[in-house]
Amino acid sequence: VRAALLDQQRRLAEAGDVVLEGRDIGTVVCPQAQVKFFLDASDAVRAQRRFEELQARGEAVELATVLAEQQERDRQDRVRQSSPLRPAQDAVLLDSTALPVSEVVAIIVAAARAAQKGG
Repeated sequence: VRAALLDQQRRLAEAGDVVLEGRDIGTVVCPQAQVKFFLDASDAVRAQRRFEELQARGEAVELATVLAEQQERDRQDRVRQSSPLRPAQDAVLLDSTALPVSEVVAIIVAAARAAQKGG
């Protein structure tokens, strides 16, 4: 399944002018991408954001459970043999812990535009 998905993702990227999101896009799927980002935030902030997202969908969840599940997923993703979670060497590292979504988007757009212009 992973190999089939990898081929599909690469075909999508070959179309050009695309945005792909995933934990191994910059390291495995598209290592030659023109610009890559590695978004991160503190565990507490990420869990709070996810908690609020799930609550908005009407799901009854506990913040502590969301945090624990997130930390376990991150641990598993970092130690897995195939496509472990890590930033690409040439990725723009962006810690969004204290940033509103609008600022994260502005940073990404500015970096992508600069890359398109060769800067």
